[in-house]
Amino acid sequence: HAIDQHRIVGLNFDIAVFTNITRDHLDYHITFNKYINTKKSFFDSLSNQTVSIVNIDDTYGSKMLMNTESKKVFYSIKQQAHYKASIIEDNIAGLTIMIDDIQFSTQLIGEFNAYNLLTAYSVARELGQDKIKVLKYLSTINAPPGRFNIIRSEKGVIGIVDYAHTPDALKKVILSISNFCSINKDLIVVIGCGGDRDRGKRSVMGKIASENSALAIFTSDNPRSEDPNSIIEDMCKNLSDILKNKVQKITNRQEAIISAVQSASADSIVLIAGKGHEKFQEINNEKIPFDDIQILKKYLKHN
Repeated sequence: HAIDQHRIVGLNFDIAVFTNITRDHLDYHITFNKYINTKKSFFDSLSNQTVSIVNIDDTYGSKMLMNTESKKVFYSIKQQAHYKASIIEDNIAGLTIMIDDIQFSTQLIGEFNAYNLLTAYSVARELGQDKIKVLKYLSTINAPPGRFNIIRSEKGVIGIVDYAHTPDALKKVILSISNFCSINKDLIVVIGCGGDRDRGKRSVMGKIASENSALAIFTSDNPRSEDPNSIIEDMCKNLSDILKNKVQKITNRQEAIISAVQSASADSIVLIAGKGHEKFQEINNEKIPFDDIQILKKYLKHN
């Protein structure tokens, strides 16, 4: 938004980072192509005094740098690059990864967090920081509120709260969870889509959730000025009869979370996606207190 609205004109950047680009913010940019080109225009504008650090594993990584004069630095998990990471182990306790031939462990979980750690490492190294000191600090990082936060019940049910509110983010979170369980047997997903935002992603999100779970509960997110039931119906478009049979529609988000917990068995993982750190629901343009983490803790406690 800041690029498109010329709010960064006149600034000189030491470091520019491209992590990835997926479908998002189309309520503003209208088309995905315009969204891509807006990001690319930032790199186009950089001088040879800037270092561009780019995730070369992303499909659009090379495109971002096609017309830039900046110094190009690449990072990767899947191919050779200036900064390279390998995932040694990824489980519910955390990640063990290798960066620049040094192995370390962290409480962060999932391939997407391996990329986040590698991104931070690449920036720090380009700013002249000591390799060992950077890796030591990275190993101590905890997940921020609402980003793959794990809550365990007394009976072994695992609850996860994550901000995933785009198709790509939801896919990545579920992919990480698939390392710990059989998702089509053990995963319960509670998810909604925001109102007054990109309507086209709703059916995509609904399909991802229902295809990759034992049970998908469609509920409200931040409906804003829209009817939450209408949003849920949009999420159900293009679902086969088989997938529709895996879906429950519960408009009230708290009731949806309660139903997910009640449906869980000892081996279940309950994923509450879409709102993460937010402590409100925006309904009819009013912000009403609501916290996924606290509600999940309350009802998961004795399950």
